[in-house]
Amino acid sequence: MLLAPKQSCPTVPLSNGLQIPILGLGTSHDGGYSHDAIVYALSECGVRHVDTAKRYGCEQKLGDAIRESGVPRSDLWVTNKLWPGDYGYQAAKRACLDSCSRMGFQYFDLFLMHWPEATRPGCTNREMRAETWRALEELHKEGLCSAIGVSNFLVHHLEELKEDGSVVPHVNQVEYHPFQQPKALMEYCRQEGIVFGGYSPLAKRQVLRDPAVLRVAQKYGRTPAQICIRWSVQNGVVTIPKSINKKRIHEMSSVWVPAGEVRHGRFRELGGWKTCDLGSDQCGVTNSDCVHLPRRHNTSLSVCQVHPTSP
Repeated sequence: MLLAPKQSCPTVPLSNGLQIPILGLGTSHDGGYSHDAIVYALSECGVRHVDTAKRYGCEQKLGDAIRESGVPRSDLWVTNKLWPGDYGYQAAKRACLDSCSRMGFQYFDLFLMHWPEATRPGCTNREMRAETWRALEELHKEGLCSAIGVSNFLVHHLEELKEDGSVVPHVNQVEYHPFQQPKALMEYCRQEGIVFGGYSPLAKRQVLRDPAVLRVAQKYGRTPAQICIRWSVQNGVVTIPKSINKKRIHEMSSVWVPAGEVRHGRFRELGGWKTCDLGSDQCGVTNSDCVHLPRRHNTSLSVCQVHPTSP
C-alpha cells in the first residue's frame, strides 16, 4: 500500500496573475493514458495539474476520471492543446469548444498551440499562426481559456507572434531535460515574461540510466526519476512527466523534500544541483558543486527537429 505524499505543489506566476502548478501529470496518445492512474494521481497523490491534447484521443476519458476523483474542477489546473489540423481562426475556436464539450468543462486553465508548423494552400506558416493566435486571444478574452500559450515554439516564432498579436503567450512548453537545455530560448522567455514549461523530463527514460544521475540519486536516497524531475522544477520549469503506473506517479509526486533537507545556496544539496556545459576535463570544478552530464545528446537541438508525434 503506497502512502500518499502530503506535500503541496509550488506554483509559478503567469504574466496575467494566475498561478500554475509547477508539476503536472501528462497524458499521451502513445500508451500514456490510464483511467485508474489519473483517479489515483488526483485523489491519492495530490496532483492538481493535468496536461492533455486533442491529439492524444483521451479527452472524454480524462474528463470522466477527473469527475470520478472527486476533486473540484476549481481546484485543478487543466492544460489542453490545439493540433495544427485545427489551426485557422474559425477552426481553432470550434476545436476549443469541442474539446471543452468532450471533457465536460466550461473552460481550460491553459490552451496551447501544439506546434508552430501548419500549412494551408495560399497561406504561410506565419500567417496561419497569427490567424490561430487571434482566435486564442478571443477565447482568452471570452473566458474559455484562462491563459493561452504555445508549445515547441522557437525564438523567431515567438518574435513573429509578438509582432502579429496583442497578447504575449503566457507559456511556452518544449522538451526539457538534462540532455536538452535550450538556454537561449529559456532566457528569451524569461525576458518576455513567458513561463517556460518542459515535457519529457526523463528524456523518454534514457536519462535514468546515466551514471551521473544514478550517482546523485544514490547520494540523496532518491530515485533517478525524482532527481531529474526535482532538477527541472528547481530550475523554475513547469515540468510535465507522464506515467500510467501508480508507483511511478507516487514517486513523481514525492519530489518535495522535507523542510531543512535542502539548504539554500549549497550546491552539494539536491536543490542546488546544476549541470555544466563543459566537460569535466575543461570545467576545472573538482568538488561536488558541479555535476557533469555526458553530452550524448546535442543540447542545442532545436525543438523543430523533434518529430511532431511528441507532446
